[in-house]
Amino acid sequence: MISVENISKYFNRQTILHDISFSLQKGEILGLLGPNGAGKTTLIRIINQITSADKGFVSYGGDLMKEKHLLNIGYLPEERGLYQSMTVEKQILFLGKLRGLTSKEAQNQMEYWLERFGIREWRKKRIEELSKGMAQKVQFICTVLHEPDVLILDEPFSGFDPINIELIRKELLNFKKKGKSIIISTHNMNNVEEICDRAILINEGEMVLEGTVHDLRQQFKEGIYKISFTGNMIAFANALWVGYEIIDKEIHSDDSFTIYLKMRQENKINDLLNAVIGHVNITAVEEVLPSMENVFVKSINAQNEIISE
Repeated sequence: MISVENISKYFNRQTILHDISFSLQKGEILGLLGPNGAGKTTLIRIINQITSADKGFVSYGGDLMKEKHLLNIGYLPEERGLYQSMTVEKQILFLGKLRGLTSKEAQNQMEYWLERFGIREWRKKRIEELSKGMAQKVQFICTVLHEPDVLILDEPFSGFDPINIELIRKELLNFKKKGKSIIISTHNMNNVEEICDRAILINEGEMVLEGTVHDLRQQFKEGIYKISFTGNMIAFANALWVGYEIIDKEIHSDDSFTIYLKMRQENKINDLLNAVIGHVNITAVEEVLPSMENVFVKSINAQNEIISE
């Protein structure tokens, strides 16, 4: 749907983005990650033609991105922009028409979303009367009102409580089922793990990592396993040999435990199970993969070490 090719951007001789390339596929949710100041928002603004790149280009559906393509994009900026003196109803209808909808189309879509979010009673309220979370819902409705094929969302979960985060998350998954393509720029790593197909990590204006969420977590795994068992803790520990390190434990009762083990050398989980079976009763075994937050931190630290050298 969207292809970013070798994008670079400079401000006052400072490199904001350097040679960024990636693509967004149809029906995909792509996480755009990075610390504050990494260049994520600048990149999103370039895609939306709010600012221009100094090098490289963006294409939509195989064609060079032009203004006409923006009608197929729903953009939620990090800095929310609603007219405070407008009522919710007038705000939604106004922005719907700017996105190419007729008055009737905008009215029908507004009724659908007000009902879906359970906020019909807000329609006559002015934006300035709303809480931050309420205003966020209205801004989200304005972003999706024209049924765009692509959504570009900059920190979409900011300002929401856990219940409304789940509400927005479900809507994004519904859009994906309909074949919509979504870019999410966020610091909320839990949502990246739960809904994103792929993730891109940007730091210091450069792309550090790109891959599926599963592959990135696999790439940074450390051979840690979570093993639950019933029996005697001492018997379990004595059955192990030097190839394993107990790094944490949970005591559920006098004879029920969960142990976190790190593999050393070339040992495999089957070797460990063969060693302890007969001494305790294994109830669960799970490989512990790093969270996307851990992947994020490790990648940033590794790149910063390279830069400092």
